[in-house]
Amino acid sequence: MANILIAYYYRRPYPPRASVRDHLESCGKYSGHRCFYANLGVWKVPSWLGRVPFDLIIFHTTFLSCRWGPLRFERLLRNARPLKRSPARRIALPQDEFVYSDLLRDFIREFQINQVFSPAPASQWPVIYDGVDRDRVQFFPVLTGYLDEATLGRIHALQKTVDRRRVDIGYRATAARAWLGRHGMLKTEVARRFERRAAGTDLAIDISTRKEDTCLGDDWFRFLLSSKYTLGVEGGSSLLDRDGSVRRRTEEFLEKQPDAGFSETQTACFSGLDGNLSLKALSPRHLEACATRTCQILVEGEYNGVLQSGRHYLAVKPDFSNVDQVLSAVQRDDLRQEMVDRAYQDIVASGRYSYRRFVDDVFRHALAGQEKNRPPRTLLQRAGYGFLWRGLRVLDRCAWGIVMVVSAVLARHERRVGRRKHPSSSQASSEQPTPNREMDPKPISTPTADEFPATRAPHFPAPGMAPVRHAETAAPAIPPARSD
Repeated sequence: MANILIAYYYRRPYPPRASVRDHLESCGKYSGHRCFYANLGVWKVPSWLGRVPFDLIIFHTTFLSCRWGPLRFERLLRNARPLKRSPARRIALPQDEFVYSDLLRDFIREFQINQVFSPAPASQWPVIYDGVDRDRVQFFPVLTGYLDEATLGRIHALQKTVDRRRVDIGYRATAARAWLGRHGMLKTEVARRFERRAAGTDLAIDISTRKEDTCLGDDWFRFLLSSKYTLGVEGGSSLLDRDGSVRRRTEEFLEKQPDAGFSETQTACFSGLDGNLSLKALSPRHLEACATRTCQILVEGEYNGVLQSGRHYLAVKPDFSNVDQVLSAVQRDDLRQEMVDRAYQDIVASGRYSYRRFVDDVFRHALAGQEKNRPPRTLLQRAGYGFLWRGLRVLDRCAWGIVMVVSAVLARHERRVGRRKHPSSSQASSEQPTPNREMDPKPISTPTADEFPATRAPHFPAPGMAPVRHAETAAPAIPPARSD
């Protein structure tokens, strides 16, 4: 049994988003090793911890996402620097590699990361990680998220509460940000195109990119379960912003000129840069649609080789030239049941895209050769690791308690501020102009690592750290969705 330290960062809100929770908990649930969790958003790494001979240190996605705030990321690195003295092998699980990639590169160098598990296409690794010694650092492909067995069980239970699929096409997305390039704008454009073209049909449409219409937690699964079809695009960006300067220039420009279109913004802020990257990736919501048996209408793409056009989804041309044909297929509704059944069998029931498989793959690479090279541990050493594990477990539970209290206090304060700003919600809503649904809405503030939307789950315990060995089981069977 190996001893694994997982360095992560989380502050608010509480409880965290289901996808964040599942990703963070997965190592403790499925690895079969002793996992030590350290929330560096709450406490600083003590110097003695860097001398503990862990077998592996994992710098989690939440830790690396702090680079969206460079000053905060530098403080975080100062807190984590005692870990540089550890003899353990070190791996990184980055995401959103299209922004602040220089900070990511510098982190890999300074902390002497041995392996990087990246959702970016392998063809883009030399572009993103320019300056990283590829002979010393190994790169492996992963997805941005997977399906958790507990989540599948929740979907199964929620399905029993949804009578029928009342919505023909349902879609939720946050407003696109111009500094992600034209590819980043697609999630707003696909909503605008389908909403406009479906207006003259008898289809029941529920499409929105407004922040207030966001579905969180189990409400998102209920929304999918009540929709026959949902729209989607590959996540990612067509623009590499190495130091965040493009993002800053774009947000400053749009603050002064909120009605500027994409072409005007591009000319003013990042002329000639769009297209310097082709980072396109499958997102967790694509897997969740497969799990809820909701048929996907997706802009044609690679989707990490997981989803195939015509087999798992109805394809929309990148130039939207076949929107009318797709809407006709939705009105006929003769392909949906067979397509969702194939997607469920290939993606969900197969278990190939589960967190159990993800953890197996990561640890197979990360711990390769470790057991052979590690000297046998004495009884005293094993007892010491057990004592340390219990101590860090208590600290991590205390950290989650702090996160819960601080989140509750801040949420209460924000509600009070909101009531003072908008004393009459009915009056405020009547005075609001109709939201602009063109391709270039005013950008919303960029989420950071401590601003994930909260789910509505009543309780979230600290990540399971006990060494658990699970029998290999198939994904919980979800009965076929009703087609009415």
